Formats: sequence, C-alpha cells, structure tokens
Amino acid sequence: MIGAITDTQGIIAIAAAAVAAAALLSCAVLSVRVRRLRQAQRLVIGDGEERDLVAHAATMQEAFESLRDYVEEAATRLDGRLAAAEATLRGTFAHRALVRYDAYNELSGHQSMSIALLDDERSGIVLSCIHHRDQARVYGKRVLAGRGELELSPEEAEAVRLAMAGDGAVAGGDEPGAG
Repeated sequence: MIGAITDTQGIIAIAAAAVAAAALLSCAVLSVRVRRLRQAQRLVIGDGEERDLVAHAATMQEAFESLRDYVEEAATRLDGRLAAAEATLRGTFAHRALVRYDAYNELSGHQSMSIALLDDERSGIVLSCIHHRDQARVYGKRVLAGRGELELSPEEAEAVRLAMAGDGAVAGGDEPGAG
C-alpha cells in the first residue's frame, strides 16, 4: 500500500487531491465574498421589501430641495417685510433736540423752549413754547430737509441744528429735572 503512494499514479492522485482541496478552499472564499457582495448590493439596490440606499438618497435630495425652496420663499417674504419696516421707519422721529431759553429776558428760569423732531431725511417739526408770567403760547413749524417752511427763530434754528448733529442735546438753561 505504501508502494502505491510513491509510484507515479499515487503522486498524481496526491497532487490532484491537493489541487482539489485548494479549489474547494478557493470556492469557499469566493462564496463568502459573493455573499458579502450581494448584501452590499441589497443595501444599495434593495430587495423590494426594504428601502434601498439609492431610494433613500433620492428621498433626501427631494427633502433638501423642498427645504431650500421653503427657505428661499421665507427669505423673500422677510425681505419684503424688512423693506416695509424700513420704509415705515424712514418717517419716524430719529433726531431730536431741545433748546431752553428765556424768551422775554425776565430771568424766569429758561421756561421757554423749542424742540426739533426730525426723521432720517431731516424733515419733521419744530415746536416752540413761549412762556410769559401769565401766559404761554405754543407754535409749530414744519421742517423740510433741514430748513424751516417758515422762517425759524434763532432758538428754533439751533434746535434743528442740534437735532441734525444727532446728539439729542438739551441746550441752554438747566437740564430738565435738575432742579
């Protein structure tokens, strides 16, 4: 029996068995690789029951496009609202100044005053309140682009100048409430 293994036919049989074992091992390795490849394909392509990666990516793309459209629409709406708010704010009083003085040189404690209320276009009103011992008069004048529609008194012109300078100052006399 041992002689049969060492002769030519035995050596060929052993070599054939080794080749067959190597082929069987290669088939097992290839089978594992094919199984992994099919699992990867099912993940990407799907098997009909579960959602696949391609369909998920397509759904995500649609969701991102929908979100982008919504954000663009919201941004457009906000731009419109911001423009409307800015237009509204252009007409509000953004600059003001108060000038206190003694209109009749009576040493009455600077009870007369002129206040300028102007918007960003330097238009608005100047209100003057002239106090006398037994009466007070209030005057209003319109201001357009920093100039009075009617001639402004020196105190009114000073109030407009201070308001346009943008410091909101109180000029002349004591500060209100400093008393």
